[in-house]
Amino acid sequence: MPLDQYQRDLNYLRISLTDNCNLRCVYCMPLNGLALLPREHLLRPAEIAAVVREAVAVGFRKFRFTGGEPALRPDLLDIVAAVSRVEGVDDLAMTTNGIRLPELAQPLAQAGLRRVNIHLDTMQPERLSRIMRWGTVEQIWRGIEAAEEAGLRPIKLNAVIARGYNETDVVDLAALTLGRDWHVRFVEMMPFGEGDCGRTARDNYVSNQETRARIEEALGPLTPLPGHPSDESSNHRLRGARGVVGFISPVSAPYCASCNRMRLTAEGKLHLCLLNDDEVDIRRQLREEGPEAVRQVLLKAVHLKPMGHRLEEGVFTRNRQMHQIGG
Repeated sequence: MPLDQYQRDLNYLRISLTDNCNLRCVYCMPLNGLALLPREHLLRPAEIAAVVREAVAVGFRKFRFTGGEPALRPDLLDIVAAVSRVEGVDDLAMTTNGIRLPELAQPLAQAGLRRVNIHLDTMQPERLSRIMRWGTVEQIWRGIEAAEEAGLRPIKLNAVIARGYNETDVVDLAALTLGRDWHVRFVEMMPFGEGDCGRTARDNYVSNQETRARIEEALGPLTPLPGHPSDESSNHRLRGARGVVGFISPVSAPYCASCNRMRLTAEGKLHLCLLNDDEVDIRRQLREEGPEAVRQVLLKAVHLKPMGHRLEEGVFTRNRQMHQIGG
C-alpha cells in the first residue's frame, strides 16, 4: 500500500479530465479571463489508463473522474472503457453536473462506470441561475433520473453552500432523502485563487454547523451513521428517511489526518493536497520516458504529500482555481 510519510494509506486517485465546464458556478469558474488548456496538453485515454495501471501497481484502488466537467471530453467513453479494464480498479466513479447524462448515462455504465456524484446547489430555478449561472434545474434533474435508470447508484448529490445564494435551500435538498435512497451532501466552500471565485469562497462561506442546524430545525434530528475514517463526508439520517444526509467540512472540521486522496490534473500534474499549491509533473515522464517512469513519480508524490491544509494561517491554493483541480 502507498503509505505516505504520515502513515496514511493513499488509495484514491481523482483524475481531472478537463478544465472546461458548461456551467460557471460563482465559487468555481469565472465568466471572463479564462485561459483553458490546449487540447494537446490534456492526457490522452491511453495515457490516463497507463497512469491508472501504475497507480494500481503501487496500491491505489479507487478512481474518480472530475473536471471541470468531465462529460465535455469527446473521448470520455474511451477513457472510461480503458480504465475500467485495468485489473485492480475496485471502484470507478465520476463527478458531474449531470447536464449531459441523459445521453451518456447508459453508455457510461456499459463502458464500466459504476457511480456518479451530481452537482446541484439548489432546486430553486432563480437561485440556481445566480449560483451555477448556466444550466437549469430541469436539465440537472433529467441527468439525475438518467443516472438512476442506468444503474449508476447510489446517487450522490453535492451542494456547495454560499451565503446570499442558497443557504436557505438546504432544507429542500435534505428532504430529498426522506423518500429516496440518495445521498445529499453539503460541501463547505474552499478558497482557490486570487480572483472573484476565491473571494466568493472566502466572503460568502457558510459552515456546515450552520447548515446542519438549519436542517434539524426544519426536519428534525439527524442521527450519525457509521463510516470509514477516510470518508470525506460525515453521514447522517433523518428519522424515517431512506437516504443519507452528508456534510463535507474541510474548513470547519478538517479530515486531513485520514486523507487517502491524490489528484491528477487534466494536463498531468499530481496535485498533492487540494488546498496547497504543491504539484509533481507526471506528463513529461509519461511522454518522454514511458509508463515505467510513472511509478517512481507516483511514489515520490505520495512521499511529498503534506499533512494538511493551513487555512488558519491564510495559506491556500493560489495558482489554480477549483475548475482546474476538480475538487
